[in-house]
Amino acid sequence: MKKDYYEILGVPKNASKQDIKKAFYKLAHKYHPDKKEGNEAKFKEVNQAYQVLSDDSKRAKYDQYGSADGMGFEGFSAQGGPASGWDFSGFQNGSTEFDFGNLNDIFSDFFGGGGGRREQRRGRDISTEIQISFADSVFGTNRKILITKTSNCQICHGSGAKAGISMVTCKTCNGQGHIRESKRTIFGNIASTKICETCYGTGEVPKEHCDTCKGKGVLRREEEISIVIPAGIRDGEMIRMTGYGEAVSRGTGGDLYIKINVVPHPVFKRDGHDLVMSLNLKLSEALLGTEYPIQTLDGEIKVTIPEGVGINEILRVRGKGVPISKSKRGDLLIKLNIKLPGKLSRKSRELVEELKKEGI
Repeated sequence: MKKDYYEILGVPKNASKQDIKKAFYKLAHKYHPDKKEGNEAKFKEVNQAYQVLSDDSKRAKYDQYGSADGMGFEGFSAQGGPASGWDFSGFQNGSTEFDFGNLNDIFSDFFGGGGGRREQRRGRDISTEIQISFADSVFGTNRKILITKTSNCQICHGSGAKAGISMVTCKTCNGQGHIRESKRTIFGNIASTKICETCYGTGEVPKEHCDTCKGKGVLRREEEISIVIPAGIRDGEMIRMTGYGEAVSRGTGGDLYIKINVVPHPVFKRDGHDLVMSLNLKLSEALLGTEYPIQTLDGEIKVTIPEGVGINEILRVRGKGVPISKSKRGDLLIKLNIKLPGKLSRKSRELVEELKKEGI
């Protein structure tokens, strides 16, 4: 049975790229291994689904063939073994037995996993959360955070070698970075390659180990990271910083996911790229019109309230909303609330009576 990537992300097959992205961020945050209730297997499964469905070319092939590489293998089960309907009895008799081994390894050799290619080690992804003001979410900002994680050693810069000491050729793989193996399977002898566990695929090792990291090239320490928060980011969105996750010996770092929590504003709310606010007016101001000072996120402006505005009428101030591009912004929408007096003085009542006589 093939994995249904749409089902894994919980989205329909006609889901937009934005819906797929939102579903991935939500599930990645939920299942991240660093969290108490995290699930590494689920996290990898969600990430695999996102990598395919977020890429237009891979998604088209997946929709057509059921595989991101455009090839469907209906003859084999998800565990790497033969599916029902395949008869392998002819490969075994009374005197000879074949070692099936791990068929997943065999298939990886056939379909891209072997061939002498060097594997690239990669560190774990990590996640964190930060809180920003409403104004910073609108205009963007830069933040610095401290994270304790596995990072490259600052002394040897990840090489694992003592300062001033050169690297030497790895004796395990003779500098190749990988080791060839031959495995007997139902298909015969199959040659495969795997990454050298001594040099981690680099082909060289330190002649003398770094005293700080003991030759590992990495160690756990506190690191300051600068984050660029783009203008218009929404509450709950995540920023992905490639390579800023956990470091790994002689490999590339994982990714850092930062969830953005926006503090609600006491006056403004977002509606797409527009900002919405309410303004309370006296009855007299609504009838006669007035000029009203408004404190926006850009500073104070004066808004002209026309005569005879109605209840819940909305005034639009262009260009005072959320940035759409470098030269374009949304608008500020002002909802007018007319406050009616609870009690009228004698003089006010007389004036209202006069208005009533005039049909107002």
